[in-house]
Amino acid sequence: MQDAEALARLLAGGVDPNEVFSNVTLLTHAIDAEGDAAAQTGQPLNVHSTAVLLAFGADPVLPDPDGDTPMDMARRYGHDLAIRLLEAHISRGCTHGG
Repeated sequence: MQDAEALARLLAGGVDPNEVFSNVTLLTHAIDAEGDAAAQTGQPLNVHSTAVLLAFGADPVLPDPDGDTPMDMARRYGHDLAIRLLEAHISRGCTHGG
């Protein structure tokens, strides 16, 4: 949760929610980090960083430079919470590309 709070402060300060870093979008990275953390700790998946990024306008369908979308990453981990959030944003048309 501390990461999500720090992320929210950065985004509120003007960081682009669709920024690409190390060949992934921030949203795809957040979903990967949430899935990886749950896999390594055995704790339930959380969706804190994903929700923060979507709240600050991250595009839920924006692919990274390799063509992977946030939904691709969420499906890889079976991250149902992220999938449901992404679907809700997509169905409302909350995308920059569409």
